[in-house]
Amino acid sequence: MPRNTLPLLVLAISGALAAPSALAQSAGDWTVALGAHQVRAHSDNGALAAGTLPLDIGSSTRPTIAVEYFVRDNLGLEVLAALPFQHDIHVDGLGHVGSTKHLPPTVSLQYHFNGQGKVSPLLGAGVNYTTFFSEDTRGALAGSKLELDDSWGLALHAGVDFKVGEKGSIRVDVRWMDIDSDVKLDGAHLGTANIDPLVYGAAYVMRF
Repeated sequence: MPRNTLPLLVLAISGALAAPSALAQSAGDWTVALGAHQVRAHSDNGALAAGTLPLDIGSSTRPTIAVEYFVRDNLGLEVLAALPFQHDIHVDGLGHVGSTKHLPPTVSLQYHFNGQGKVSPLLGAGVNYTTFFSEDTRGALAGSKLELDDSWGLALHAGVDFKVGEKGSIRVDVRWMDIDSDVKLDGAHLGTANIDPLVYGAAYVMRF
């Protein structure tokens, strides 16, 4: 999805909030969201080796699952998980030099606003933990050992649910995650990868 999806999503949320209200979710409810999301790294991923090697980290799309429990009416605690995302790593002037996989489990507290009829927006904030693994090198770095350290950071979430049945909804959402990882090559610290992605996606949400 293009990055201009974010302002469109904000406008949709604003319109729903201005409408007459209806209860979104009740305390004790559970929801499970099955979908797919694209992790798109920030356009400027930092530079290694004292600023001489600008990074370019590619995007990746994978299936996702989110489970949410409502601790109060409209207020839910969500855990997001996914299949491993895989990103190609490019360095300006050197080309494609490697790849990495990561898992970004995220816990968020989020509020589901009272929307109009079948439309219910949500906003949330929480903590993201990203673990990197299966780093690979090629091209100019072939044969070297690449390591990306795990990362903790803030996560923000905005979305809109469109009710499609008594227990089901289609969710369109976007997240921002603070992901910064120290990069090592053959044990030597090269710098920090500032990934900080936007995560776009859609899911089918089931309420229990």
